Amino acid sequence: MSGFNWPGLMRVAISAGIRPSDFWALTPAEFEFLLGKTSAGQPLTRRRLDELASAYPDTSKEEANGPD
Repeated sequence: MSGFNWPGLMRVAISAGIRPSDFWALTPAEFEFLLGKTSAGQPLTRRRLDELASAYPDTSKEEANGPD
């Protein structure tokens, strides 16, 4: 289970007038902006970059799927 409420996130996007195909193309930062969770006008600080990296970690297919 991913921990994301995909149906809820889609409802937010669709109610904001975003088409499903555009929803799936959003970056995490863009979606946070849509949700109002941004410090618009502020430069990206190292602390904020670390927060985003923790919230949306990069994983390889092996890490995500586990060993064969």
